[in-house]
Amino acid sequence: ARTCPLILLVLAASKPVTHKKLIEKELHGFGIRLNQRKPNVYFKRHDKGGIQLHVQLPSAPTHINPQILKAILMEYKISHAEITLREDVTVDEIIDVIESTDKIGMLRVYMPCVFVCNMIDKITIEELDLLDRIPHYVPISAKDEWNLDGMLETMWDHMELLRIYTKPKGQIPDYNEPVVLPAKAGSTPPSVEFFCNRIHKALMKQFKYALVWGASAKHTPQRCGKDHILEDEDVIQIVKKVG
Repeated sequence: ARTCPLILLVLAASKPVTHKKLIEKELHGFGIRLNQRKPNVYFKRHDKGGIQLHVQLPSAPTHINPQILKAILMEYKISHAEITLREDVTVDEIIDVIESTDKIGMLRVYMPCVFVCNMIDKITIEELDLLDRIPHYVPISAKDEWNLDGMLETMWDHMELLRIYTKPKGQIPDYNEPVVLPAKAGSTPPSVEFFCNRIHKALMKQFKYALVWGASAKHTPQRCGKDHILEDEDVIQIVKKVG
């Protein structure tokens, strides 16, 4: 579970909350944080200098101050460290950062999760409305094959992937086998250059420009350079240099 791109938890629609809490608690104990992002906090232990807390926020942190931070670090026998808060985090998130960075405890893993509530054919409409309050959930009936397409779409959205379709010159786009890219290549969305390198690293040496159709194009088609940012279900045609 710690290395997969998405966790799919199938719950019984009759008791979704009870089962959800039990499984979340179990995974939490193994350092897996569901539907959370890694806290934007810098932490480094030093040999001297005391506790240095830097806050890069528009206002004072809600949960952390120098006294609370010192008390947390004392639990780990840390007397000298530098901490920079780039977002408003909780005490539990600070502990996760310290244990992961300093390798004191189990490394934390942050990954998306979809809660699949199965057997909705056995509950009432009112109960289905209550299920709708659960975040990151999708209702299905495996027996009757209800909303399976909706489940696939929800899974796709949570994995944050893009489908980029290729179009050879003079031919229709290939909608059967898209090139799948991460929605963020590092810290930025994928560019035409990133797409080319995914196809073949030598492709950029022959690259002249790209023709792009879709959400990222200002007009159809748009002639783009290597820095153009692609969006989901764009169609792209690579034009190579002659000679």
